[in-house]
Amino acid sequence: MLDELDFLLVTALQVAPRADWQRIGDVLGLDASTVARRWARLTETGLAWISVHPRAHAHAPSVVAFVEVDCVPGRLHGVAAEIAQDPHVFNLEHISGGRDLLVTAVFADQAELARYVGFRLGALDGVAASRTQIATTLHTEGSRWRLDRLSEEQRRRLAPASGAGARPQGGRLLRGRDLELVRALSEDPRQSAARLAERTGLSPTTVRRRLDRLDAEHALVYRCEVARAHSGWPVSVSLWASVPQSQAVRLAERISALREIRLCASLSGPHNLLLAAWLRSVDDIAAFESRLVARFPELAVADRALTLWQIKLGGHLLDPRGLHLRPVPLDLWHDPRSEVAEALLLDRLRGPSAGQGKGPVRPS
Repeated sequence: MLDELDFLLVTALQVAPRADWQRIGDVLGLDASTVARRWARLTETGLAWISVHPRAHAHAPSVVAFVEVDCVPGRLHGVAAEIAQDPHVFNLEHISGGRDLLVTAVFADQAELARYVGFRLGALDGVAASRTQIATTLHTEGSRWRLDRLSEEQRRRLAPASGAGARPQGGRLLRGRDLELVRALSEDPRQSAARLAERTGLSPTTVRRRLDRLDAEHALVYRCEVARAHSGWPVSVSLWASVPQSQAVRLAERISALREIRLCASLSGPHNLLLAAWLRSVDDIAAFESRLVARFPELAVADRALTLWQIKLGGHLLDPRGLHLRPVPLDLWHDPRSEVAEALLLDRLRGPSAGQGKGPVRPS
Protein backbone atom coordinates (compact mmCIF):
# COMPACT_ATOMS: atom_id res chain seq x y z
CA MET A 1 0.00 0.00 0.00
CA LEU A 2 1.03 3.62 -0.45
CA ASP A 3 1.31 6.09 2.41
CA GLU A 4 1.31 9.89 2.20
CA LEU A 5 5.07 10.11 1.64
CA ASP A 6 4.73 7.71 -1.29
CA PHE A 7 2.02 9.93 -2.80
CA LEU A 8 4.23 13.00 -2.33
CA LEU A 9 7.14 11.21 -4.01
CA VAL A 10 5.05 10.09 -6.99
CA THR A 11 3.68 13.61 -7.41
CA ALA A 12 7.21 15.05 -7.28
CA LEU A 13 8.30 12.63 -10.01
CA GLN A 14 5.25 13.54 -12.09
CA VAL A 15 6.49 17.13 -12.00
CA ALA A 16 10.23 16.44 -12.35
CA PRO A 17 10.85 12.80 -13.37
CA ARG A 18 14.64 13.13 -13.74
CA ALA A 19 15.36 15.43 -10.79
CA ASP A 20 18.12 14.01 -8.57
CA TRP A 21 17.18 12.47 -5.24
CA GLN A 22 18.84 15.26 -3.27
CA ARG A 23 16.67 17.89 -4.91
CA ILE A 24 13.48 15.85 -4.48
CA GLY A 25 14.40 15.14 -0.85
CA ASP A 26 14.97 18.84 -0.17
CA VAL A 27 11.51 19.67 -1.53
CA LEU A 28 9.83 16.89 0.47
CA GLY A 29 11.82 17.48 3.66
CA LEU A 30 13.54 14.08 3.47
CA ASP A 31 17.09 12.92 2.91
CA ALA A 32 18.09 11.65 -0.53
CA SER A 33 18.65 8.06 0.59
CA THR A 34 15.12 7.85 2.04
CA VAL A 35 13.40 8.96 -1.16
CA ALA A 36 15.66 6.69 -3.24
CA ARG A 37 14.76 3.68 -1.05
CA ARG A 38 11.06 4.49 -1.23
CA TRP A 39 11.15 4.77 -5.02
CA ALA A 40 13.02 1.46 -5.27
CA ARG A 41 10.30 -0.20 -3.17
CA LEU A 42 7.51 1.30 -5.29
CA THR A 43 9.07 0.16 -8.56
CA GLU A 44 10.05 -3.30 -7.30
CA THR A 45 6.48 -3.98 -6.15
CA GLY A 46 4.97 -2.56 -9.35
CA LEU A 47 3.12 0.20 -7.51
CA ALA A 48 4.69 3.01 -9.55
CA TRP A 49 6.87 3.48 -12.62
CA ILE A 50 8.17 6.11 -15.04
CA SER A 51 8.03 6.01 -18.82
CA VAL A 52 9.26 8.30 -21.58
CA HIS A 53 8.55 8.45 -25.29
CA PRO A 54 8.82 10.99 -28.12
CA ARG A 55 5.91 13.35 -28.41
CA ALA A 56 3.87 12.32 -31.45
CA HIS A 57 4.84 15.29 -33.59
CA ALA A 58 8.53 14.85 -32.68
CA HIS A 59 8.75 11.22 -33.83
CA ALA A 60 7.05 11.58 -37.22
CA PRO A 61 3.78 12.83 -38.68
CA SER A 62 1.28 10.60 -36.94
CA VAL A 63 -2.31 9.47 -36.60
CA VAL A 64 -3.75 8.54 -33.20
CA ALA A 65 -6.57 6.02 -33.46
CA PHE A 66 -9.03 4.39 -31.06
CA VAL A 67 -9.99 0.90 -32.20
CA GLU A 68 -12.86 -1.01 -30.59
CA VAL A 69 -12.40 -4.77 -30.89
CA ASP A 70 -15.07 -7.46 -30.50
CA CYS A 71 -13.75 -10.92 -29.69
CA VAL A 72 -15.06 -14.43 -30.25
CA PRO A 73 -16.28 -15.88 -26.91
CA GLY A 74 -13.41 -17.41 -25.01
CA ARG A 75 -10.69 -15.74 -27.12
CA LEU A 76 -10.48 -12.29 -25.54
CA HIS A 77 -7.31 -12.88 -23.54
CA GLY A 78 -5.52 -14.55 -26.44
CA VAL A 79 -6.34 -11.61 -28.69
CA ALA A 80 -5.28 -9.14 -25.99
CA ALA A 81 -1.94 -10.92 -25.50
CA GLU A 82 -1.22 -10.59 -29.25
CA ILE A 83 -2.21 -6.93 -29.50
CA ALA A 84 -0.31 -6.00 -26.32
CA GLN A 85 3.01 -6.88 -27.97
CA ASP A 86 2.53 -4.39 -30.82
CA PRO A 87 5.02 -1.55 -30.15
CA HIS A 88 2.77 1.22 -31.44
CA VAL A 89 -0.15 0.23 -29.17
CA PHE A 90 -0.12 2.81 -26.39
CA ASN A 91 -3.11 1.67 -24.32
CA LEU A 92 -5.08 -1.58 -24.31
CA GLU A 93 -8.16 -1.94 -22.11
CA HIS A 94 -10.63 -4.73 -21.44
CA ILE A 95 -13.82 -2.76 -20.94
CA SER A 96 -17.51 -3.25 -20.25
CA GLY A 97 -20.36 -2.51 -22.60
CA GLY A 98 -20.63 -2.82 -26.36
CA ARG A 99 -17.01 -3.73 -27.11
CA ASP A 100 -14.49 -6.11 -25.54
CA LEU A 101 -11.20 -4.25 -26.05
CA LEU A 102 -10.33 -0.61 -26.62
CA VAL A 103 -6.99 -0.04 -28.35
CA THR A 104 -5.20 3.31 -28.50
CA ALA A 105 -2.42 3.25 -31.08
CA VAL A 106 -0.23 5.62 -33.09
CA PHE A 107 0.34 5.24 -36.83
CA ALA A 108 2.52 6.98 -39.40
CA ASP A 109 -0.50 7.74 -41.60
CA GLN A 110 -4.01 6.60 -42.46
CA ALA A 111 -2.72 3.98 -44.90
CA GLU A 112 -0.76 2.31 -42.09
CA LEU A 113 -3.85 2.42 -39.87
CA ALA A 114 -5.90 0.74 -42.62
CA ARG A 115 -3.21 -1.92 -43.02
CA TYR A 116 -3.17 -2.61 -39.27
CA VAL A 117 -6.94 -2.89 -38.93
CA GLY A 118 -7.39 -4.89 -42.13
CA PHE A 119 -4.36 -7.19 -42.19
CA ARG A 120 -3.19 -7.38 -38.57
CA LEU A 121 -6.36 -7.23 -36.44
CA GLY A 122 -8.50 -8.70 -39.21
CA ALA A 123 -6.23 -11.74 -39.45
CA LEU A 124 -6.07 -12.46 -35.70
CA ASP A 125 -7.81 -15.65 -34.69
CA GLY A 126 -10.48 -14.61 -32.21
CA VAL A 127 -11.28 -11.13 -33.56
CA ALA A 128 -14.95 -10.95 -34.59
CA ALA A 129 -15.16 -7.27 -35.58
CA SER A 130 -13.55 -3.88 -35.08
CA ARG A 131 -14.51 -0.23 -35.37
CA THR A 132 -12.02 2.61 -35.76
CA GLN A 133 -12.10 6.30 -34.98
CA ILE A 134 -9.30 8.82 -35.44
CA ALA A 135 -8.41 11.47 -32.89
CA THR A 136 -8.61 14.76 -34.74
CA THR A 137 -7.24 16.57 -31.65
CA LEU A 138 -5.80 15.37 -28.34
CA HIS A 139 -6.80 18.07 -25.88
CA THR A 140 -5.25 16.36 -22.87
CA GLU A 141 -3.76 12.96 -22.00
CA GLY A 142 -2.42 11.04 -19.04
CA SER A 143 1.06 12.58 -18.81
CA ARG A 144 -0.56 15.83 -17.62
CA TRP A 145 -2.59 14.20 -14.85
CA ARG A 146 -1.29 14.77 -11.31
CA LEU A 147 -1.98 13.35 -7.88
CA ASP A 148 -1.84 16.97 -6.63
CA ARG A 149 -0.21 16.19 -3.28
CA LEU A 150 2.36 19.04 -3.48
CA SER A 151 1.92 22.67 -2.56
CA GLU A 152 2.29 25.38 -5.18
CA GLU A 153 5.66 26.31 -3.67
CA GLN A 154 6.90 22.71 -3.85
CA ARG A 155 5.79 22.42 -7.49
CA ARG A 156 7.53 25.68 -8.32
CA ARG A 157 10.80 24.46 -6.77
CA LEU A 158 10.67 21.26 -8.84
CA ALA A 159 9.22 22.41 -12.16
CA PRO A 160 12.04 24.55 -13.66
CA ALA A 161 14.31 21.52 -14.19
CA SER A 162 11.79 19.55 -16.23
CA GLY A 163 9.72 19.98 -19.37
CA ALA A 164 7.53 17.07 -18.31
CA GLY A 165 3.84 17.71 -18.68
CA ALA A 166 4.36 20.87 -20.75
CA ARG A 167 2.11 21.35 -23.71
CA PRO A 168 3.67 20.64 -27.12
CA GLN A 169 5.31 23.62 -28.77
CA GLY A 170 6.15 22.16 -32.17
CA GLY A 171 9.74 21.45 -33.17
CA ARG A 172 11.74 19.26 -35.48
CA LEU A 173 11.47 15.50 -35.89
CA LEU A 174 13.75 13.24 -33.88
CA ARG A 175 16.20 11.28 -35.98
CA GLY A 176 19.41 9.27 -35.75
CA ARG A 177 21.29 9.56 -32.48
CA ASP A 178 18.43 11.38 -30.76
CA LEU A 179 16.11 8.42 -31.33
CA GLU A 180 18.84 6.01 -30.19
CA LEU A 181 19.24 8.07 -27.01
CA VAL A 182 15.50 8.11 -26.34
CA ARG A 183 15.25 4.33 -26.84
CA ALA A 184 18.01 3.81 -24.26
CA LEU A 185 16.41 6.32 -21.90
CA SER A 186 12.99 4.62 -22.17
CA GLU A 187 14.33 1.45 -20.50
CA ASP A 188 14.94 3.47 -17.31
CA PRO A 189 14.04 7.17 -17.54
CA ARG A 190 15.97 7.96 -14.36
CA GLN A 191 19.27 6.43 -15.41
CA SER A 192 22.26 8.75 -15.24
CA ALA A 193 23.91 10.57 -18.12
CA ALA A 194 27.01 8.44 -17.51
CA ARG A 195 25.00 5.22 -17.90
CA LEU A 196 23.28 6.54 -21.04
CA ALA A 197 26.69 7.47 -22.43
CA GLU A 198 27.87 3.87 -21.96
CA ARG A 199 24.73 2.59 -23.70
CA THR A 200 24.89 4.94 -26.70
CA GLY A 201 28.60 5.59 -27.21
CA LEU A 202 28.10 9.31 -26.64
CA SER A 203 29.98 11.32 -24.04
CA PRO A 204 28.16 12.21 -20.78
CA THR A 205 28.42 15.89 -21.72
CA THR A 206 26.76 15.21 -25.08
CA VAL A 207 24.02 13.16 -23.43
CA ARG A 208 23.23 15.95 -20.97
CA ARG A 209 23.25 18.56 -23.74
CA ARG A 210 20.92 16.51 -25.95
CA LEU A 211 18.50 15.75 -23.14
CA ASP A 212 18.43 19.43 -22.15
CA ARG A 213 17.66 20.37 -25.76
CA LEU A 214 14.93 17.73 -26.10
CA ASP A 215 13.34 18.95 -22.85
CA ALA A 216 13.53 22.57 -24.01
CA GLU A 217 11.82 21.61 -27.28
CA HIS A 218 9.16 19.58 -25.39
CA ALA A 219 10.04 16.69 -27.69
CA LEU A 220 9.71 14.06 -24.95
CA VAL A 221 6.72 12.99 -22.86
CA TYR A 222 7.46 11.65 -19.36
CA ARG A 223 4.82 9.83 -17.34
CA CYS A 224 5.10 8.84 -13.69
CA GLU A 225 2.25 6.43 -13.11
CA VAL A 226 0.86 4.83 -9.98
CA ALA A 227 -1.17 1.61 -9.87
CA ARG A 228 -4.72 2.89 -10.17
CA ALA A 229 -6.17 0.58 -7.51
CA HIS A 230 -3.79 2.16 -4.98
CA SER A 231 -3.96 5.74 -6.27
CA GLY A 232 -7.15 6.84 -4.54
CA TRP A 233 -8.75 6.88 -8.02
CA PRO A 234 -9.43 3.16 -8.59
CA VAL A 235 -12.19 3.43 -11.21
CA SER A 236 -11.58 4.34 -14.86
CA VAL A 237 -14.54 5.14 -17.12
CA SER A 238 -14.67 6.11 -20.80
CA LEU A 239 -17.44 8.34 -22.12
CA TRP A 240 -18.38 8.83 -25.77
CA ALA A 241 -20.14 12.17 -26.14
CA SER A 242 -21.31 14.72 -28.67
CA VAL A 243 -20.99 18.49 -28.58
CA PRO A 244 -21.86 21.10 -31.22
CA GLN A 245 -18.93 21.12 -33.62
CA SER A 246 -18.73 24.91 -33.54
CA GLN A 247 -18.11 24.76 -29.77
CA ALA A 248 -16.04 21.57 -29.64
CA VAL A 249 -12.61 23.12 -29.06
CA ARG A 250 -13.81 25.55 -26.39
CA LEU A 251 -15.74 22.87 -24.50
CA ALA A 252 -12.95 20.30 -24.81
CA GLU A 253 -10.42 22.70 -23.28
CA ARG A 254 -12.73 23.42 -20.34
CA ILE A 255 -13.53 19.73 -19.83
CA SER A 256 -9.82 18.88 -19.97
CA ALA A 257 -9.23 21.07 -16.92
CA LEU A 258 -11.47 18.91 -14.70
CA ARG A 259 -9.66 17.05 -11.93
CA GLU A 260 -10.96 13.62 -12.95
CA ILE A 261 -10.18 13.84 -16.68
CA ARG A 262 -7.21 11.80 -17.93
CA LEU A 263 -8.04 11.96 -21.64
CA CYS A 264 -10.06 14.31 -23.80
CA ALA A 265 -9.94 13.73 -27.56
CA SER A 266 -11.96 15.02 -30.48
CA LEU A 267 -13.03 12.14 -32.72
CA SER A 268 -13.80 11.60 -36.38
CA GLY A 269 -16.85 9.41 -35.70
CA PRO A 270 -20.54 9.96 -34.93
CA HIS A 271 -19.70 10.98 -31.34
CA ASN A 272 -17.10 13.71 -31.61
CA LEU A 273 -15.62 13.56 -28.10
CA LEU A 274 -13.99 10.73 -26.10
CA LEU A 275 -13.33 11.27 -22.40
CA ALA A 276 -11.52 9.06 -19.93
CA ALA A 277 -11.89 9.83 -16.23
CA TRP A 278 -10.46 8.37 -13.03
CA LEU A 279 -13.03 8.30 -10.24
CA ARG A 280 -13.16 7.46 -6.54
CA SER A 281 -15.69 4.62 -6.82
CA VAL A 282 -18.14 2.90 -9.15
CA ASP A 283 -20.91 4.78 -7.35
CA ASP A 284 -19.34 8.03 -8.54
CA ILE A 285 -19.82 7.23 -12.25
CA ALA A 286 -23.42 8.43 -12.40
CA ALA A 287 -22.70 11.40 -10.15
CA PHE A 288 -19.70 12.47 -12.25
CA GLU A 289 -21.69 12.21 -15.46
CA SER A 290 -24.51 14.27 -13.91
CA ARG A 291 -22.04 16.95 -12.79
CA LEU A 292 -20.45 16.96 -16.22
CA VAL A 293 -23.73 17.44 -18.09
CA ALA A 294 -24.94 20.04 -15.59
CA ARG A 295 -21.76 22.07 -16.05
CA PHE A 296 -21.70 21.62 -19.83
CA PRO A 297 -25.33 21.39 -20.98
CA GLU A 298 -24.21 21.37 -24.63
CA LEU A 299 -22.65 17.94 -24.05
CA ALA A 300 -24.68 14.77 -24.63
CA VAL A 301 -23.19 11.48 -23.36
CA ALA A 302 -24.04 8.68 -25.80
CA ASP A 303 -22.22 5.71 -24.27
CA ARG A 304 -20.01 4.76 -21.37
CA ALA A 305 -17.68 1.87 -20.47
CA LEU A 306 -15.91 0.83 -17.30
CA THR A 307 -12.31 -0.39 -17.58
CA LEU A 308 -12.18 -3.92 -16.18
CA TRP A 309 -8.47 -4.48 -16.80
CA GLN A 310 -6.01 -1.87 -18.04
CA ILE A 311 -3.80 -4.40 -19.81
CA LYS A 312 -1.44 -1.82 -21.25
CA LEU A 313 -0.94 1.80 -20.19
CA GLY A 314 1.48 4.14 -21.90
CA GLY A 315 3.40 1.21 -23.37
CA HIS A 316 3.61 -0.72 -20.09
CA LEU A 317 1.90 -4.04 -19.31
CA LEU A 318 -0.09 -4.26 -16.07
CA ASP A 319 -1.68 -7.06 -14.12
CA PRO A 320 -5.45 -7.12 -13.34
CA ARG A 321 -4.85 -5.05 -10.18
CA GLY A 322 -2.96 -2.41 -12.14
CA LEU A 323 0.50 -3.39 -10.89
CA HIS A 324 3.38 -2.91 -13.31
CA LEU A 325 4.71 -6.00 -15.09
CA ARG A 326 7.11 -4.77 -17.77
CA PRO A 327 7.46 -2.20 -20.57
CA VAL A 328 6.93 -2.81 -24.27
CA PRO A 329 9.09 -0.01 -25.74
CA LEU A 330 7.00 2.27 -27.95
CA ASP A 331 8.07 2.33 -31.58
CA LEU A 332 6.78 2.55 -35.12
CA TRP A 333 4.78 -0.45 -36.31
CA HIS A 334 6.31 -2.76 -38.90
CA ASP A 335 4.80 -6.11 -39.85
CA PRO A 336 6.14 -7.86 -42.98
CA ARG A 337 3.19 -10.30 -43.07
CA SER A 338 0.68 -7.47 -43.21
CA GLU A 339 2.72 -5.72 -45.89
CA VAL A 340 2.83 -8.88 -48.03
CA ALA A 341 -0.91 -9.43 -47.58
CA GLU A 342 -1.56 -5.84 -48.65
CA ALA A 343 0.72 -6.24 -51.68
CA LEU A 344 -1.17 -9.37 -52.76
CA LEU A 345 -4.45 -7.49 -52.49
CA LEU A 346 -3.04 -4.65 -54.59
CA ASP A 347 -1.99 -7.16 -57.26
CA ARG A 348 -5.52 -8.49 -57.29
CA LEU A 349 -6.99 -5.00 -57.58
CA ARG A 350 -4.69 -4.14 -60.48
CA GLY A 351 -6.27 -6.92 -62.47
CA PRO A 352 -5.09 -10.16 -64.08
CA SER A 353 -2.92 -8.57 -66.76
CA ALA A 354 -0.94 -6.35 -64.39
CA GLY A 355 0.58 -9.26 -62.47
CA GLN A 356 1.38 -11.65 -65.34
CA GLY A 357 4.88 -12.98 -65.04
CA LYS A 358 5.49 -11.08 -61.82
CA GLY A 359 5.39 -11.86 -58.17
CA PRO A 360 3.45 -9.67 -55.76
CA VAL A 361 4.52 -6.03 -55.75
CA ARG A 362 5.96 -5.49 -52.30
CA PRO A 363 6.15 -2.10 -50.59
CA SER A 364 9.58 -0.53 -50.47
